[in-house]
Amino acid sequence: MIERELSAYLARELGLSGELAIEPVAGGQSNPTFFVDCDGRRMVLRKQPANALPSAHAIDREYRIMAALESSKVPVPRVIAYCEDRTILGTPFYLMDRVQGRVFNDPALPQVSPDDRRAMYLAMADTLATLHDIDWKAAGLADFGKPGNFFERQIARFARQSAMSGSAQSGQIADLVKWLSVNVPEDDTTAIAHGDFRIGNLMFHPTEPAVVAVLDWELSTLGHPAADVAYSALGWRLQSSEYMGISNLDLQGLGIPLEDDYVARYAAASGASFSIEPFHFVFSLFRLAVIFEGIASRAREGTASSTNAAEVGVLAGILAERAMAITS
Repeated sequence: MIERELSAYLARELGLSGELAIEPVAGGQSNPTFFVDCDGRRMVLRKQPANALPSAHAIDREYRIMAALESSKVPVPRVIAYCEDRTILGTPFYLMDRVQGRVFNDPALPQVSPDDRRAMYLAMADTLATLHDIDWKAAGLADFGKPGNFFERQIARFARQSAMSGSAQSGQIADLVKWLSVNVPEDDTTAIAHGDFRIGNLMFHPTEPAVVAVLDWELSTLGHPAADVAYSALGWRLQSSEYMGISNLDLQGLGIPLEDDYVARYAAASGASFSIEPFHFVFSLFRLAVIFEGIASRAREGTASSTNAAEVGVLAGILAERAMAITS
């Protein structure tokens, strides 16, 4: 982070010329994120990592979708400015308001009461239903993606991304691509798809089980809402030692609803006509495996944004195996 260049940018573009304080935000695996305070203005800065793959880490899309949703019922931070000038911080970046609340990297939601845990997981389903109910044309997002054939296009895209990352489990990925390609459901609903919708990307009220902000929109597009639903429910199919897993925990004791209860809550809140099928879980695991392999690839190159990226990258193989198990 080059403080002098950022200070000059803030003074020039936002009229902020006081003392600058920058603090890296821990826990992220993708776009480097920082708390930025200047002249009493509390902000969050997200930037594209160095050596990003083509079409990956699209923070310009992240900025655009949050700006489009600012006046909707979907809670998002207010965006402030987007900068594509690479001479300032090395890669494009944007600034948004810092929202006060709680973000839980642990999906078991530690130090929360069982009643609040249940309410928070159900609030996740309600918030996702609210997002999928947005009229994307009226929101000015008709060109934010291509309506229709979402799964076919995504399968092809992530297959290419896997090849570019030099996937360590290329055989499994190839088998998954084949299976997914011939098992795409007929339903072709289009909605705004977040792409990484999970409990860890939600900010909750400081004391209440209410969602105050949906974060990390870099994978958002126009897509099939079932992809978001299945992805957000992967925790019930993964263990706590794995990414966002809760399957081996005492869910009843913790107050966390079952997967069926969560999916039913989404269906009731959204009025969705489609059903969540094994295909959607295979697709979600496949896509996440490719993303984690990308993290491992950046770790090997020394450009990963997280210090434990190599460890997380190992999960790519586990996720691919879990996906293969569903297909058999």
